[in-house]
Amino acid sequence: MESTPLATCVLKCSRNAIHASFFIFLQAYPNPLQNNPAYAIVKQNFVHPEDVVAEEIVIQRNSPRGVHFRRAGPREKVYFRTEDVRACIVTCGGLCPGINTVIREIVCGLNYMYGVDDILGIAGGYRGFYSKNTMPLTPKVVNDIHKRGGTFLRTSRGGHDTKKIVDSIQDRGINQVYIIGGDGTQKGAAAIYREVAKRGLRVVVAGIPKTIDNDIAVIDKSFGFDTAVEEAQRAINAAHVEVESVENGIGIVKLMGRYCGFIAMHATLASRDVDCCLIPESPFYLEGQGGLFEFIEQRLKENGHMVIVVAEGAGQDLVAESMRAIDAKDASGNRLLLDVGPWLSQKIKDHFLVNPKMAVNLKYIDPTYMIRAIPSNASDNIYCTLLAHSAVHGAMAGFTGFTVGPVNSRHAYIPINRVTETQNTVKLTDRMWARLLASTTQPSFLRYDEVMKEKVDKETVQMLDNMTNSSVQLP
Repeated sequence: MESTPLATCVLKCSRNAIHASFFIFLQAYPNPLQNNPAYAIVKQNFVHPEDVVAEEIVIQRNSPRGVHFRRAGPREKVYFRTEDVRACIVTCGGLCPGINTVIREIVCGLNYMYGVDDILGIAGGYRGFYSKNTMPLTPKVVNDIHKRGGTFLRTSRGGHDTKKIVDSIQDRGINQVYIIGGDGTQKGAAAIYREVAKRGLRVVVAGIPKTIDNDIAVIDKSFGFDTAVEEAQRAINAAHVEVESVENGIGIVKLMGRYCGFIAMHATLASRDVDCCLIPESPFYLEGQGGLFEFIEQRLKENGHMVIVVAEGAGQDLVAESMRAIDAKDASGNRLLLDVGPWLSQKIKDHFLVNPKMAVNLKYIDPTYMIRAIPSNASDNIYCTLLAHSAVHGAMAGFTGFTVGPVNSRHAYIPINRVTETQNTVKLTDRMWARLLASTTQPSFLRYDEVMKEKVDKETVQMLDNMTNSSVQLP
């Protein structure tokens, strides 16, 4: 058989670099897809080795070409014989619609396209590599798991011990590792990849990025996001029905969004029943001119009801001021957030208690776990299939240390470190946020810094007054 170098690793961040994953010299074999009846009618079976996907497609005419990634898809040559492949799949971190679809399509893709039938499921996240038994996965075993929420393989946070994991991979003779998870999980995948390379093992490490919040960098969108937005609208609709049925009804819906407000923003834009959307990227304040309380009063006078959507990571500084903040983290290293939903509800109730002429009826809805636990919708099911198949094609072609995802609507192989460098967040200077502000007519809270400074100054003056009064009191 022909022996071909896949290439070298290009990880430079120069403006005209072509980003690729780590490649190794391996013997090449004809791709079994060329004899697959299902692909007989495909005009171009294989991706050209020089095909790339541009990270930026809107550039100025005379600007440099920019960063590119290798296009995902089947290659003419593969670097694993079917009978030599022993693959495993692991899911880590929180739940997200579509995980089971990705699992199913990796198994079915390996089997139907490449004839692989030695596939293992790692139970219970990263620690499952060294503390739990594996389970064999076949197309029959995973046939209908995409119809269920959650993860068929179960999950956990933490438990990442790189050396123990790679020891297990080596001992079990695994040579393809598919890792489904978010930012922390992908960082773990990068560590596994480095340890595998250090030991000189012929093992592919492929990541499939998962986060319901849509905060994975580089890629257009994370799977499960569309489903989450669609389901979030049900909660928003329920809140709207509740509050328009009573006098001065206020509905608060808390949605996912630890560090970014994509779900809240998109659900708000899709619903059109939301009066105010609060996200982590946009600080807000409650009192004073241009504050949330003033806007609530104004909207109640105009419409007699209102709906507020708040992302879970919004207003954390404000919540911390009035609650005992504990600087704690979960097993994945994520900072544990204070619960902004009940806090905001109570603050609004307290504000209107002093104004008996405007008694409010407040309804609070937190659909977080209902949204996370549902099966993916049709759009996400198709997207998950493409992600899984891209990962399989890349692994069979000998790519490693990569994650998959659409970049400007074209699926690409992206070095894992690129998707863990930063987090994707809502840009308050982009048109999408401007569209939301125009839709809701809510305050932009741009005076936040001024109000905070004014508040600090008032507190300082009050403290000095108290000290002065206490110093002149007679015994």
